[in-house]
Amino acid sequence: MCLRRWGRACLLACVFAVLSTTMGCAGRDRGFDVPATASAPTDMTLGPGDTFEVMVYDEKELSGKYRVADDGTINFPLIGPVTVGGKGPTAIAAVIEEELKAKQILRKPSVSIFVVEYASKRINVVGAVTHPGSLPWTAGMGVVQAISVAGGLTPLAAANDTIVTRQVAGQPKRYRVSVRRITEGQEADFTLEAGDIVYVPERIF
Repeated sequence: MCLRRWGRACLLACVFAVLSTTMGCAGRDRGFDVPATASAPTDMTLGPGDTFEVMVYDEKELSGKYRVADDGTINFPLIGPVTVGGKGPTAIAAVIEEELKAKQILRKPSVSIFVVEYASKRINVVGAVTHPGSLPWTAGMGVVQAISVAGGLTPLAAANDTIVTRQVAGQPKRYRVSVRRITEGQEADFTLEAGDIVYVPERIF
């Protein structure tokens, strides 16, 4: 009988511990959002200062790197000014292909665009990092990479409570990110979008 009572007490204690932990986690994450996706940037368009590479199949003299001018154009060989500002890589490739055909430079051009740097799009990394401030955003950049570019964490950083703030449909959304779980391979890195703010708080002793 005593063993049964003891076993029942242990069971109740375990259930209480699980509920307490769950409620504690829910309370900690209250006010934070769960991203619908953390891997697909919504805005891949280029702007002034951005650098990209054009690869024209089997035409090395037409391939090369370009920087978008302040007016949103590049000067492409044999074509002249091409407006690329506000367009994504796929759209830019299509424009160049059409121009090459229209000017009878190539009959069936095949153009690929590879973005080198989005200088016109930036993120901000603030709080307990070595070099807080504004950084150029690159497609696929994650929280861990952004923190590394910002010089890494300070000794007082509460990395597991890192917060990413993002504007979604004109409203700020906040996401809690555990840097420790990411670096230990327990979960995927949180992919950033242009305009995100990464805040690393300090530990409270």
